[in-house]
Amino acid sequence: MTTIKTPGRASTGHRMTLGEIVDTLAGGQLGLRFTAYDGSSAGPEDAPIGMHLASPRGATYLATAPKDPDLGMARAYVSGDLTVSGVHPGDPYDALVAMAEGLKLHRPPAFTLAAIMRSLGWETLRPVAPPPQEALPKWRRTAQGLRHSKIRDAEAIHSHYDVSNRFYEHVLGDSMTYTCAYYPAEDATLGQAQEDKYQLVFDKLGLKAGDRLLDVGCGWAGMVRFAARRGVHALGATLSKEQAEWGQAAIIREGLQEFAEVRHSDYRDVSETGFDAISSIGLTEHIGIAQYPAYFAFIVDRLLPGGRLLNHCITRPGNDRRTMTGSFIDRYVFPDGELIGSGTIISEIQDAGLEVRHEENLREHYALTLRDWNQNLVDHWDECVAEVGEGTARLWGLYMAGSRLGFERNVVQLHQVLAVKLAPQGSAGFALRGFARA
Repeated sequence: MTTIKTPGRASTGHRMTLGEIVDTLAGGQLGLRFTAYDGSSAGPEDAPIGMHLASPRGATYLATAPKDPDLGMARAYVSGDLTVSGVHPGDPYDALVAMAEGLKLHRPPAFTLAAIMRSLGWETLRPVAPPPQEALPKWRRTAQGLRHSKIRDAEAIHSHYDVSNRFYEHVLGDSMTYTCAYYPAEDATLGQAQEDKYQLVFDKLGLKAGDRLLDVGCGWAGMVRFAARRGVHALGATLSKEQAEWGQAAIIREGLQEFAEVRHSDYRDVSETGFDAISSIGLTEHIGIAQYPAYFAFIVDRLLPGGRLLNHCITRPGNDRRTMTGSFIDRYVFPDGELIGSGTIISEIQDAGLEVRHEENLREHYALTLRDWNQNLVDHWDECVAEVGEGTARLWGLYMAGSRLGFERNVVQLHQVLAVKLAPQGSAGFALRGFARA
Protein backbone atom coordinates (compact mmCIF):
# COMPACT_ATOMS: atom_id res chain seq x y z
CA MET A 1 0.00 0.00 0.00
CA THR A 2 1.24 3.46 -0.87
CA THR A 3 1.80 5.97 1.91
CA ILE A 4 0.06 9.28 1.38
CA LYS A 5 2.78 11.90 1.56
CA THR A 6 0.58 15.00 1.75
CA PRO A 7 -2.36 14.97 4.19
CA GLY A 8 -5.61 15.85 2.49
CA ARG A 9 -4.52 14.60 -0.96
CA ALA A 10 -4.94 11.07 -2.14
CA SER A 11 -4.40 9.52 -5.53
CA THR A 12 -7.59 7.92 -6.75
CA GLY A 13 -5.60 4.84 -7.74
CA HIS A 14 -4.39 3.89 -4.29
CA ARG A 15 -6.20 2.17 -1.44
CA MET A 16 -5.54 4.01 1.81
CA THR A 17 -4.80 2.23 5.07
CA LEU A 18 -6.77 3.08 8.18
CA GLY A 19 -3.74 4.85 9.58
CA GLU A 20 -3.46 6.98 6.45
CA ILE A 21 -7.15 7.79 6.61
CA VAL A 22 -6.90 8.97 10.21
CA ASP A 23 -3.77 10.97 9.48
CA THR A 24 -5.49 12.61 6.50
CA LEU A 25 -8.60 13.49 8.50
CA ALA A 26 -6.36 14.96 11.23
CA GLY A 27 -4.54 17.09 8.67
CA GLY A 28 -1.24 15.41 9.51
CA GLN A 29 -1.37 16.88 13.04
CA LEU A 30 -2.38 13.83 15.06
CA GLY A 31 -1.24 14.32 18.65
CA LEU A 32 -1.72 10.75 19.86
CA ARG A 33 -0.79 7.28 18.62
CA PHE A 34 -3.28 5.42 16.44
CA THR A 35 -3.00 1.77 15.42
CA ALA A 36 -5.45 -0.47 13.61
CA TYR A 37 -6.27 -4.09 12.90
CA ASP A 38 -4.93 -3.74 9.34
CA GLY A 39 -1.43 -3.21 10.75
CA SER A 40 -1.29 0.49 9.94
CA SER A 41 -0.60 3.36 12.33
CA ALA A 42 -0.45 7.12 12.60
CA GLY A 43 0.74 9.73 15.05
CA PRO A 44 3.91 9.92 17.19
CA GLU A 45 5.22 6.56 18.38
CA ASP A 46 6.13 7.96 21.79
CA ALA A 47 2.72 9.52 22.52
CA PRO A 48 1.56 8.71 26.09
CA ILE A 49 -1.99 7.98 24.90
CA GLY A 50 -2.74 5.40 22.22
CA MET A 51 -5.91 4.34 20.43
CA HIS A 52 -6.29 0.94 18.78
CA LEU A 53 -9.06 0.13 16.32
CA ALA A 54 -9.42 -3.58 16.89
CA SER A 55 -11.99 -4.74 14.35
CA PRO A 56 -13.87 -3.97 11.13
CA ARG A 57 -17.04 -3.46 13.20
CA GLY A 58 -15.30 -0.61 15.02
CA ALA A 59 -14.38 0.95 11.69
CA THR A 60 -18.04 0.68 10.65
CA TYR A 61 -19.17 2.44 13.83
CA LEU A 62 -16.78 5.29 13.10
CA ALA A 63 -17.52 5.52 9.38
CA THR A 64 -21.31 5.44 9.68
CA ALA A 65 -21.59 8.39 12.07
CA PRO A 66 -19.81 11.13 10.05
CA LYS A 67 -22.09 13.93 11.29
CA ASP A 68 -21.72 12.86 14.91
CA PRO A 69 -18.22 11.44 15.45
CA ASP A 70 -18.70 11.37 19.22
CA LEU A 71 -21.51 8.84 18.78
CA GLY A 72 -19.44 6.69 16.44
CA MET A 73 -16.47 6.69 18.80
CA ALA A 74 -18.72 5.90 21.75
CA ARG A 75 -20.19 2.91 19.93
CA ALA A 76 -16.75 1.58 19.08
CA TYR A 77 -15.42 2.20 22.60
CA VAL A 78 -18.38 0.73 24.50
CA SER A 79 -18.36 -2.38 22.30
CA GLY A 80 -14.62 -2.89 22.90
CA ASP A 81 -13.80 -2.38 19.21
CA LEU A 82 -11.83 0.78 20.07
CA THR A 83 -9.42 0.53 22.98
CA VAL A 84 -7.28 3.20 24.63
CA SER A 85 -3.85 2.65 26.16
CA GLY A 86 -2.25 4.81 28.81
CA VAL A 87 -5.43 5.16 30.89
CA HIS A 88 -7.72 2.92 32.93
CA PRO A 89 -11.11 2.20 31.29
CA GLY A 90 -12.78 3.35 34.48
CA ASP A 91 -11.28 6.82 34.05
CA PRO A 92 -10.30 7.75 30.47
CA TYR A 93 -10.13 11.46 31.38
CA ASP A 94 -6.50 11.90 30.25
CA ALA A 95 -7.34 10.24 26.93
CA LEU A 96 -10.26 12.61 26.37
CA VAL A 97 -8.02 15.59 27.11
CA ALA A 98 -5.46 14.23 24.63
CA MET A 99 -8.18 13.71 22.02
CA ALA A 100 -9.57 17.21 22.54
CA GLU A 101 -6.13 18.68 22.00
CA GLY A 102 -4.56 16.20 19.56
CA LEU A 103 -7.41 14.82 17.43
CA LYS A 104 -8.90 17.73 15.55
CA LEU A 105 -10.63 16.31 12.49
CA HIS A 106 -10.82 18.28 9.25
CA ARG A 107 -13.13 17.78 6.30
CA PRO A 108 -10.87 16.93 3.34
CA PRO A 109 -11.52 17.99 -0.27
CA ALA A 110 -14.22 16.05 -2.11
CA PHE A 111 -11.78 13.96 -4.16
CA THR A 112 -9.89 12.93 -1.01
CA LEU A 113 -13.13 12.07 0.74
CA ALA A 114 -14.13 9.91 -2.23
CA ALA A 115 -10.78 8.10 -2.03
CA ILE A 116 -11.36 7.46 1.68
CA MET A 117 -14.80 6.01 0.96
CA ARG A 118 -13.42 3.71 -1.73
CA SER A 119 -10.63 2.59 0.56
CA LEU A 120 -13.05 1.73 3.34
CA GLY A 121 -15.27 -0.26 0.99
CA TRP A 122 -19.01 -0.80 1.00
CA GLU A 123 -18.88 -3.50 3.68
CA THR A 124 -17.42 -1.02 6.15
CA LEU A 125 -19.93 1.68 5.18
CA ARG A 126 -22.93 -0.59 5.73
CA PRO A 127 -24.44 0.23 9.20
CA VAL A 128 -24.50 -2.50 11.85
CA ALA A 129 -26.51 -2.80 15.05
CA PRO A 130 -25.26 -0.49 17.84
CA PRO A 131 -24.17 -1.83 21.24
CA PRO A 132 -27.05 -3.02 23.46
CA GLN A 133 -26.49 -0.11 25.88
CA GLU A 134 -27.72 2.36 23.23
CA ALA A 135 -31.28 3.70 23.45
CA LEU A 136 -33.45 4.17 20.38
CA PRO A 137 -33.19 7.53 18.61
CA LYS A 138 -35.80 10.07 19.69
CA TRP A 139 -38.02 9.58 16.64
CA ARG A 140 -38.33 5.85 17.42
CA ARG A 141 -39.34 6.29 21.08
CA THR A 142 -42.95 7.18 20.33
CA ALA A 143 -44.00 3.63 21.21
CA GLN A 144 -43.03 4.56 24.80
CA GLY A 145 -45.45 7.51 24.73
CA LEU A 146 -45.18 11.20 24.01
CA ARG A 147 -42.01 12.93 25.11
CA HIS A 148 -42.12 13.69 28.86
CA SER A 149 -45.38 11.85 29.36
CA LYS A 150 -45.42 9.92 32.64
CA ILE A 151 -44.93 6.58 30.89
CA ARG A 152 -42.03 7.72 28.72
CA ASP A 153 -40.33 9.58 31.59
CA ALA A 154 -40.58 6.44 33.71
CA GLU A 155 -38.91 4.40 30.96
CA ALA A 156 -36.12 6.96 30.56
CA ILE A 157 -35.43 6.99 34.30
CA HIS A 158 -35.55 3.19 34.45
CA SER A 159 -32.94 2.87 31.68
CA HIS A 160 -30.39 4.97 33.57
CA TYR A 161 -31.10 4.66 37.28
CA ASP A 162 -32.17 1.01 37.55
CA VAL A 163 -28.79 -0.29 36.39
CA SER A 164 -27.91 -1.92 39.71
CA ASN A 165 -27.96 -0.53 43.24
CA ARG A 166 -24.80 -2.47 43.99
CA PHE A 167 -23.07 -0.85 41.02
CA TYR A 168 -24.10 2.59 42.26
CA GLU A 169 -22.83 1.77 45.75
CA HIS A 170 -19.39 1.11 44.27
CA VAL A 171 -19.35 4.28 42.17
CA LEU A 172 -21.13 6.78 44.40
CA GLY A 173 -19.70 5.69 47.72
CA ASP A 174 -21.37 5.59 51.11
CA SER A 175 -23.56 8.66 50.53
CA MET A 176 -25.33 7.02 47.54
CA THR A 177 -25.74 10.49 46.10
CA TYR A 178 -25.78 10.93 42.34
CA THR A 179 -25.67 14.72 42.17
CA CYS A 180 -23.01 17.41 42.40
CA ALA A 181 -21.24 17.59 45.77
CA TYR A 182 -20.02 20.78 47.48
CA TYR A 183 -16.29 20.74 48.20
CA PRO A 184 -14.84 22.81 51.06
CA ALA A 185 -11.45 22.14 49.45
CA GLU A 186 -10.29 20.29 46.32
CA ASP A 187 -8.81 17.47 48.41
CA ALA A 188 -11.92 16.93 50.54
CA THR A 189 -13.36 13.43 50.49
CA LEU A 190 -16.39 12.71 48.35
CA GLY A 191 -18.36 11.70 51.43
CA GLN A 192 -17.63 14.98 53.19
CA ALA A 193 -18.43 16.99 50.07
CA GLN A 194 -21.83 15.29 49.68
CA GLU A 195 -22.60 15.90 53.36
CA ASP A 196 -21.65 19.56 52.88
CA LYS A 197 -23.95 19.76 49.83
CA TYR A 198 -26.92 18.53 51.84
CA GLN A 199 -26.05 20.96 54.63
CA LEU A 200 -25.91 23.79 52.07
CA VAL A 201 -29.35 22.88 50.72
CA PHE A 202 -30.72 22.49 54.26
CA ASP A 203 -29.42 25.94 55.24
CA LYS A 204 -30.64 27.66 52.07
CA LEU A 205 -34.11 26.24 52.64
CA GLY A 206 -34.03 27.51 56.23
CA LEU A 207 -35.20 24.14 57.54
CA LYS A 208 -35.71 23.41 61.21
CA ALA A 209 -37.12 20.55 63.28
CA GLY A 210 -40.84 20.12 62.72
CA ASP A 211 -40.84 21.53 59.15
CA ARG A 212 -42.20 19.59 56.18
CA LEU A 213 -39.94 18.98 53.16
CA LEU A 214 -40.80 17.55 49.74
CA ASP A 215 -37.80 16.27 47.78
CA VAL A 216 -38.76 15.67 44.13
CA GLY A 217 -36.54 13.28 42.21
CA CYS A 218 -35.13 12.12 45.55
CA GLY A 219 -32.76 9.42 44.28
CA TRP A 220 -31.66 7.10 47.07
CA ALA A 221 -33.16 9.46 49.67
CA GLY A 222 -29.94 11.26 50.60
CA MET A 223 -31.60 14.64 51.21
CA VAL A 224 -34.66 13.01 52.76
CA ARG A 225 -32.55 11.14 55.31
CA PHE A 226 -30.30 14.15 55.99
CA ALA A 227 -33.35 16.29 56.83
CA ALA A 228 -35.08 13.54 58.80
CA ARG A 229 -32.04 13.14 61.08
CA ARG A 230 -32.58 16.79 62.02
CA GLY A 231 -36.24 16.40 62.89
CA VAL A 232 -37.71 17.49 59.54
CA HIS A 233 -40.66 15.51 58.16
CA ALA A 234 -39.43 14.65 54.67
CA LEU A 235 -41.20 13.01 51.73
CA GLY A 236 -39.28 11.90 48.68
CA ALA A 237 -40.54 10.84 45.24
CA THR A 238 -38.59 9.00 42.53
CA LEU A 239 -39.52 7.28 39.28
CA SER A 240 -36.83 4.65 39.89
CA LYS A 241 -38.20 1.54 41.57
CA GLU A 242 -34.74 0.41 42.69
CA GLN A 243 -33.96 3.82 44.17
CA ALA A 244 -37.25 3.87 46.08
CA GLU A 245 -36.68 0.39 47.50
CA TRP A 246 -33.09 1.18 48.52
CA GLY A 247 -34.05 4.55 50.03
CA GLN A 248 -36.99 3.20 52.03
CA ALA A 249 -34.84 0.34 53.34
CA ALA A 250 -32.21 2.89 54.41
CA ILE A 251 -34.86 4.89 56.23
CA ILE A 252 -35.91 1.79 58.16
CA ARG A 253 -32.31 0.79 58.80
CA GLU A 254 -31.58 4.22 60.28
CA GLY A 255 -34.79 4.29 62.35
CA LEU A 256 -36.17 7.36 60.56
CA GLN A 257 -39.68 6.06 59.78
CA GLU A 258 -41.29 8.71 62.02
CA PHE A 259 -39.85 11.47 59.86
CA ALA A 260 -39.10 10.10 56.39
CA GLU A 261 -40.82 8.36 53.48
CA VAL A 262 -39.80 7.57 49.90
CA ARG A 263 -42.36 6.78 47.23
CA HIS A 264 -41.92 5.13 43.85
CA SER A 265 -43.88 7.88 42.18
CA ASP A 266 -43.89 10.57 39.53
CA TYR A 267 -43.54 13.92 41.28
CA ARG A 268 -46.76 14.99 39.52
CA ASP A 269 -48.65 12.38 41.53
CA VAL A 270 -47.74 13.87 44.92
CA SER A 271 -51.06 15.29 46.11
CA GLU A 272 -50.03 16.65 49.52
CA THR A 273 -49.68 20.41 49.97
CA GLY A 274 -48.54 22.78 52.71
CA PHE A 275 -44.79 22.09 52.55
CA ASP A 276 -42.36 24.50 54.18
CA ALA A 277 -39.74 23.70 51.55
CA ILE A 278 -39.19 21.78 48.33
CA SER A 279 -35.80 20.55 47.15
CA SER A 280 -35.31 19.58 43.51
CA ILE A 281 -31.79 18.20 43.21
CA GLY A 282 -31.01 16.90 39.73
CA LEU A 283 -34.59 16.60 38.44
CA THR A 284 -35.05 19.61 36.17
CA GLU A 285 -32.72 18.08 33.55
CA HIS A 286 -35.27 15.29 33.01
CA ILE A 287 -38.61 17.08 32.86
CA GLY A 288 -38.29 18.96 29.55
CA ILE A 289 -38.07 22.70 28.96
CA ALA A 290 -41.65 22.87 27.66
CA GLN A 291 -42.80 21.41 30.97
CA TYR A 292 -41.19 24.13 33.11
CA PRO A 293 -44.37 26.24 33.54
CA ALA A 294 -46.34 23.23 34.78
CA TYR A 295 -43.41 22.04 36.90
CA PHE A 296 -42.93 25.31 38.75
CA ALA A 297 -46.72 25.78 39.05
CA PHE A 298 -46.82 22.37 40.77
CA ILE A 299 -44.19 23.60 43.23
CA VAL A 300 -46.05 26.85 43.94
CA ASP A 301 -49.25 24.92 44.64
CA ARG A 302 -47.53 22.71 47.21
CA LEU A 303 -45.66 25.36 49.17
CA LEU A 304 -46.98 27.28 52.15
CA PRO A 305 -46.77 31.07 51.95
CA GLY A 306 -43.18 31.78 52.89
CA GLY A 307 -42.15 28.31 51.67
CA ARG A 308 -38.88 27.95 49.77
CA LEU A 309 -37.66 26.12 46.67
CA LEU A 310 -34.08 25.06 46.06
CA ASN A 311 -33.64 24.06 42.40
CA HIS A 312 -30.27 22.37 41.73
CA CYS A 313 -29.59 21.26 38.16
CA ILE A 314 -27.15 21.02 35.27
CA THR A 315 -27.43 23.91 32.81
CA ARG A 316 -25.86 25.26 29.66
CA PRO A 317 -23.78 28.46 29.64
CA GLY A 318 -26.35 30.09 27.31
CA ASN A 319 -30.10 30.13 26.84
CA ASP A 320 -30.50 29.24 23.15
CA ARG A 321 -33.39 26.79 23.00
CA ARG A 322 -32.20 25.53 19.62
CA THR A 323 -29.16 23.87 21.22
CA MET A 324 -29.85 20.15 21.28
CA THR A 325 -28.54 17.42 23.55
CA GLY A 326 -25.72 15.49 21.88
CA SER A 327 -26.47 12.05 20.52
CA PHE A 328 -24.07 10.29 22.90
CA ILE A 329 -25.77 11.69 26.01
CA ASP A 330 -29.26 11.16 24.58
CA ARG A 331 -28.64 7.59 23.39
CA TYR A 332 -26.40 6.30 26.18
CA VAL A 333 -26.86 8.38 29.32
CA PHE A 334 -30.02 10.49 29.72
CA PRO A 335 -32.65 9.67 27.10
CA ASP A 336 -34.95 12.68 26.56
CA GLY A 337 -32.85 14.83 28.88
CA GLU A 338 -32.86 18.57 28.10
CA LEU A 339 -30.60 21.39 29.27
CA ILE A 340 -30.95 25.16 29.08
CA GLY A 341 -29.24 28.15 30.68
CA SER A 342 -29.83 29.32 34.23
CA GLY A 343 -31.39 32.54 32.90
CA THR A 344 -34.29 30.57 31.42
CA ILE A 345 -34.77 28.62 34.63
CA ILE A 346 -34.79 31.80 36.73
CA SER A 347 -37.29 33.43 34.36
CA GLU A 348 -39.60 30.41 34.56
CA ILE A 349 -39.39 30.42 38.36
CA GLN A 350 -40.27 34.09 38.42
CA ASP A 351 -43.08 33.67 35.90
CA ALA A 352 -44.59 31.00 38.15
CA GLY A 353 -44.88 33.61 40.91
CA LEU A 354 -41.85 32.79 43.06
CA GLU A 355 -39.28 35.38 44.11
CA VAL A 356 -35.65 34.44 43.40
CA ARG A 357 -33.43 35.25 46.37
CA HIS A 358 -30.09 33.63 45.56
CA GLU A 359 -28.28 31.87 42.71
CA GLU A 360 -24.82 30.33 42.32
CA ASN A 361 -22.86 28.26 39.83
CA LEU A 362 -21.08 25.18 41.22
CA ARG A 363 -19.64 23.81 37.98
CA GLU A 364 -16.10 23.33 39.37
CA HIS A 365 -17.61 21.31 42.22
CA TYR A 366 -19.26 18.97 39.72
CA ALA A 367 -15.93 18.41 37.96
CA LEU A 368 -14.44 17.37 41.32
CA THR A 369 -17.44 15.12 42.02
CA LEU A 370 -17.00 13.33 38.69
CA ARG A 371 -13.27 12.99 39.35
CA ASP A 372 -14.06 11.09 42.52
CA TRP A 373 -16.78 8.94 40.93
CA ASN A 374 -14.32 7.92 38.23
CA GLN A 375 -11.77 7.02 40.89
CA ASN A 376 -14.35 4.89 42.68
CA LEU A 377 -15.05 3.07 39.42
CA VAL A 378 -11.32 2.44 38.96
CA ASP A 379 -10.97 1.21 42.57
CA HIS A 380 -13.92 -1.18 42.18
CA TRP A 381 -13.50 -2.03 38.50
CA ASP A 382 -13.65 -5.81 38.82
CA GLU A 383 -16.74 -5.69 41.05
CA CYS A 384 -18.48 -3.23 38.71
CA VAL A 385 -17.73 -5.33 35.63
CA ALA A 386 -19.05 -8.41 37.42
CA GLU A 387 -22.22 -6.50 38.30
CA VAL A 388 -23.13 -4.80 35.00
CA GLY A 389 -20.73 -6.13 32.35
CA GLU A 390 -17.63 -4.59 30.84
CA GLY A 391 -19.47 -2.63 28.15
CA THR A 392 -21.65 -0.79 30.65
CA ALA A 393 -18.70 -0.19 32.98
CA ARG A 394 -16.70 1.27 30.07
CA LEU A 395 -19.68 3.44 29.16
CA TRP A 396 -19.84 4.89 32.67
CA GLY A 397 -16.13 5.58 32.76
CA LEU A 398 -16.39 7.40 29.42
CA TYR A 399 -19.52 9.36 30.32
CA MET A 400 -18.24 10.55 33.70
CA ALA A 401 -14.78 11.49 32.40
CA GLY A 402 -16.32 13.35 29.46
CA SER A 403 -18.72 15.16 31.77
CA ARG A 404 -15.84 16.17 34.02
CA LEU A 405 -14.10 17.73 31.03
CA GLY A 406 -17.33 19.49 30.08
CA PHE A 407 -17.69 21.11 33.50
CA GLU A 408 -14.04 22.11 33.59
CA ARG A 409 -14.25 23.79 30.17
CA ASN A 410 -17.62 25.47 30.74
CA VAL A 411 -19.52 23.35 28.24
CA VAL A 412 -22.02 22.73 31.04
CA GLN A 413 -22.64 24.29 34.44
CA LEU A 414 -24.42 23.43 37.70
CA HIS A 415 -26.70 26.08 39.17
CA GLN A 416 -28.54 26.28 42.47
CA VAL A 417 -31.46 28.73 42.49
CA LEU A 418 -33.21 29.60 45.75
CA ALA A 419 -36.71 31.07 45.57
CA VAL A 420 -39.61 31.76 47.92
CA LYS A 421 -43.39 31.87 47.71
CA LEU A 422 -44.10 35.25 49.22
CA ALA A 423 -46.53 35.55 52.10
CA PRO A 424 -49.30 38.20 51.99
CA GLN A 425 -48.06 41.78 51.77
CA GLY A 426 -44.82 40.54 50.17
CA SER A 427 -43.10 39.05 53.21
CA ALA A 428 -40.29 36.67 52.17
CA GLY A 429 -39.38 35.53 55.69
CA PHE A 430 -35.63 36.00 55.07
CA ALA A 431 -33.18 37.70 57.37
CA LEU A 432 -31.70 40.85 55.85
CA ARG A 433 -28.63 38.89 54.76
CA GLY A 434 -28.06 35.15 54.36
CA PHE A 435 -30.55 32.29 54.38
CA ALA A 436 -31.82 32.35 57.98
CA ARG A 437 -35.52 32.93 58.48
CA ALA A 438 -36.50 36.36 59.82
